[in-house]
Amino acid sequence: MAQHRVQCADIQNDLIFLSHNRKPLKRMSSLMELKEVFQNADAVCFDVDSTVIKEEGIDELAKFCGVGDAVAEMTRRAMGGTVTFKAALTARLALIRPSYEQVQKLISEHPPQLTPGIRELVNRLHQRGVQVFLISGGFQSIVEHVALQLNIPTANVFANRLKFYFNGEYAGFDETQPTAESGGKGQVISYLKEQFQFKKVVMIGDGATDMEACPPADCFIGFGGNVVRKQVKEKAKWYITHFDELLKELEER
Repeated sequence: MAQHRVQCADIQNDLIFLSHNRKPLKRMSSLMELKEVFQNADAVCFDVDSTVIKEEGIDELAKFCGVGDAVAEMTRRAMGGTVTFKAALTARLALIRPSYEQVQKLISEHPPQLTPGIRELVNRLHQRGVQVFLISGGFQSIVEHVALQLNIPTANVFANRLKFYFNGEYAGFDETQPTAESGGKGQVISYLKEQFQFKKVVMIGDGATDMEACPPADCFIGFGGNVVRKQVKEKAKWYITHFDELLKELEER
C-alpha cells in the first residue's frame, strides 16, 4: 500500500513544467495513483441520484406532483454548478410542495431503479470490509429505501429531510443538514474521517457537488453512466460510465 496520501486537488502550480511529450505520462501516473487509493480505500461514498439510481429523485417527485418540466431545468442548473445547491433546492421544493402521502406513494408506485452494476460493486466492497456510505442532496426517505436494497445501514445515509405539518402537508426541509448546502458533501466526508479515522475515502458521483467534495475525499471518480455533466467529465481525472470498471479494479488486487 502506498504510504503517501494521494491528493485529489489539481497538480500544484509549482511543479516543474513538463514537455509536450511528457504530459500524457504525468496524467497516466496520476490516474494510477487514484486507482491505488480506490483499491485500498477504507470507505467509499456514493452520490445517489443519477449515480446509484438511474433517476434524479427530486425530478421524479416533481413529475409525480405535476411540475416536472420546470423542476428538471432547475436540477440541470444545480448539477452543472451554475447556482448554489441550497438555492436550487429551495426553489424546486417551493414549486413541488410534496405532501407526506405523495412521497410515500412515489416510493411504492415508482420505486427508484438501481443503476446496473451498483449492487455487485457494493457487495464486493462489503466483502472487502470497506465501509459504504450514501451522501445525497436527495431526500432521506427515498435514499433509505435505496440503502435497504443494497444492504447499506441507514446510519450510513446522509441526505436531506423533508418536513411536514401534522396533516401531512409540506412544511419545508431541514436546512441544518450539511447536504442542503453547496460543499455539504465535503463536510460529511470530513466528519466521517474524523469520526472513524478513515485514511483513504473515495467519493463517486455525477455532479459538481460530488466533485467539490474532493478534498477532503482522497479520490473523486466521476460517473457518467446515467447522465453526462460536461463540467465533471472535463475536470475529473478519473471518469467512468459503468460500475463494472470499478469491479475490475478491485479484482486486480
